[in-house]
Amino acid sequence: MKKELRIVYMGTPDFAVPPLKSLVENGYNVVGVITVPDKPKGRGQKVSTSAVKDYAVSQGLNILQPANLKAPEFLEELKSLEANLQVVVAFRMLPESVWSMPEYGTFNLHGSLLPQYRGAAPIHWAVINGEEKTGLTTFFLKHEIDTGSIIFREEEPIKEEDTVGDVYGRLMAKGGDLVLKTVKAIEEGDYTLTPQDESQELKHAPKIFKETCEVDWNQPTSVIYNFIRGLSPFPVAWTILEGQSFKIFNSSKELADDDRKPGEIWTDNKSFLKVKTLDGYISLNDLQMQGKKRMKVTDLLNGKKFNQ
Repeated sequence: MKKELRIVYMGTPDFAVPPLKSLVENGYNVVGVITVPDKPKGRGQKVSTSAVKDYAVSQGLNILQPANLKAPEFLEELKSLEANLQVVVAFRMLPESVWSMPEYGTFNLHGSLLPQYRGAAPIHWAVINGEEKTGLTTFFLKHEIDTGSIIFREEEPIKEEDTVGDVYGRLMAKGGDLVLKTVKAIEEGDYTLTPQDESQELKHAPKIFKETCEVDWNQPTSVIYNFIRGLSPFPVAWTILEGQSFKIFNSSKELADDDRKPGEIWTDNKSFLKVKTLDGYISLNDLQMQGKKRMKVTDLLNGKKFNQ
């Protein structure tokens, strides 16, 4: 027997738009959309709105933007929506008073094959760690973050040349279908919950900060190569070369055994710029010097020369 669903949807970035769009376009009753408050951004301090809010406005949906998820007035407003299911995609940690409210629970779409890569940056860390596959998981929320029973999982291969941007884009496109599948299963009462298997060695996905994005050239070539693509195009790996800071968007790798020390530059100042690693070289193909535009290495070397 079908359940009459009243859905509250919670999300913020572009990754969270396709699932909301999928629910709306398939006729589900989305009684409220919760997203972050608007905030000033950039040099001009122009007010910035979330991608989820922009879509919700375009569809005339009811929008809530609480600063405090535990505030009594927000909880009253949420309760008044009389939702019996909540869907969370790329939002923030919810207090129990919020996730336990609806009759059918609150489920989350997470960008990994749980229980692997619990945390804030699962897609980044899967690429950084050189995984050959990742995926999406829908699961019901409970107290400990990213630990609830699994509803569905879907795998996605990671190719050796993929950046985190590539994988993010493919998972974002698939997210709408998996959320829709999950909502339909809950609507029909036709699903089996699977507890997360914690007997395996778990890899985690903590938030990534700019300070931790600096390349360590004393590591093996493959480790550095994965690190660079796992941070491209955001937040981007960086390094200091001859006293100047460079962001690295694209690289290639080669193994080599020679006398150069890790971190030393090798370039013809025309067509290539390589940096020595523990066991080879990383070619910097697409980079951005501080204060300049992103450019191909050949364009950079047209205007800047490195010492040999």
